[in-house]
Amino acid sequence: MDDTFKNLESVFGEIIDLRRAAALLEWDERVCMPEGGVQAHGDMLATVRRLEHEKFTSRETGELLSEAKERVKGLDRDSDLHRLVTVAARDYDKATRVPAAFVSEQAQTVSAAHHAWVEARSKSDFSIFRPHLQKVVDLKRRYVAFFPEVEQPYDALLDDFEPGMKTSEVQEIFDTLGSRQVTLVQSLVDRPQIDDTVLTLPYAEKDIWDFGVEIMTSFGFDWARGRQDKSAHPFATSAGPGDVRVTTRFDASQPFGLLFGTLHETGHALYEQGLGSRWSRSLLEGGVSLGVHESQSRLWENLVGRSLPFWECFFPRLQKRFPAQLDGVTPRQFYRAVNKVEPSLIRVEADEATYNLHVMLRVELEIALLGGEITVADLPEAWNGRMKSYVGVVPDGDAKGVLQDIHWAIGLFGYFATYTIGNVISVQLWDACHGVEPSLDDQIRRGEFSTLLAWLRTRVHEHGRKYQPQEVVERATGARIDPEPYLRYLDRKFREIYGF
Repeated sequence: MDDTFKNLESVFGEIIDLRRAAALLEWDERVCMPEGGVQAHGDMLATVRRLEHEKFTSRETGELLSEAKERVKGLDRDSDLHRLVTVAARDYDKATRVPAAFVSEQAQTVSAAHHAWVEARSKSDFSIFRPHLQKVVDLKRRYVAFFPEVEQPYDALLDDFEPGMKTSEVQEIFDTLGSRQVTLVQSLVDRPQIDDTVLTLPYAEKDIWDFGVEIMTSFGFDWARGRQDKSAHPFATSAGPGDVRVTTRFDASQPFGLLFGTLHETGHALYEQGLGSRWSRSLLEGGVSLGVHESQSRLWENLVGRSLPFWECFFPRLQKRFPAQLDGVTPRQFYRAVNKVEPSLIRVEADEATYNLHVMLRVELEIALLGGEITVADLPEAWNGRMKSYVGVVPDGDAKGVLQDIHWAIGLFGYFATYTIGNVISVQLWDACHGVEPSLDDQIRRGEFSTLLAWLRTRVHEHGRKYQPQEVVERATGARIDPEPYLRYLDRKFREIYGF
């Protein structure tokens, strides 16, 4: 490696260090920061984000990248070095359009907005959060203006989470899924309903937590390189593959939300831990996109964690922890209970058949907010109207409505679409793995997950950001992102569960 690449490697390493530091500050802010730390954390985050941005967009970095692009012209386009320079150049082009002062302002704004959201959610009062959200929306509109060439304004936000994907492509996926999922849901809610009373009985938080830890360990989560804590909204974050953190939460009225939240975030964590040291402190470190990332969380949460083979293995262990609540319940009865289809208010607790309807609602509201079709003040009414139209239920307060998700509070406009993209990809990956590992269900029935994890490691995790999201999916499954396998999966699964 010549001096150009050595110098570039050094610069990228420092940039990644700053990003990791910011991630840890954000983790601390959401997990264990005292109330009095809001201003200090906001200032620290603003400084770290600004320094990282200035370092990345500096003349030195630009000159090194220009030299590097010349030097990799003769290399194989799929070589690590060529891909690194390509990804770095793309990131650099986007970053240099955004002033450092804007990055600092945004960091401070979302820090304050997050804490206003926590208070507003606890009081179910959108008015507390509204002025902060208005500032976030204004910032997003300013951000879009840095990219005048985009076909639609929302493209600029979506690209930050799903590189290369356009709003029109997301809308096409939604168009394919929407009516068919509504039809499926209607056919299911008209059937005799599943008794899921067992899920809402009193359960000790610690015992469900411990059961979740047992499953995380079985999945392959490395506790020497990770930890789990509690937060207002479950999330996963990483300071490199050696320090991956997840959180969950407990609601006594929905006790198993803790468990499935744990499985979801574990999927994210396994991806980050699977990167290994190959891309450490380089711009190829991390997941290739949030859609691919969500495919991992949704795969482990749903395709594994809500499957019959999984509960045939783990239900006896759960029953042993909760003999009074689960006496006389069979694994199949519990499996049917955790897969009950019922229109509900909360996205993270929604069943697989209705989940994407929650996502579509949010994406539509984001696009409307960005385009000025609705105002921030309109959001609660617009939210409730779409919930009634799409899901068939209306929240009785802001906490279970417009305030239920953290994403807008921390500036993640453009993120929500990746949940549906992740659902779609998860089934494509699942089918591809089954194609080469036909005994996968039997392995899961025995509580063995090493084959599945190893397959995901080699097909998805170990590539980091080397390939574009569509390339990762195509290399792993032989096809581009396609909603049809997901629709077939839903239809097959729920027709069997509901017996028609």
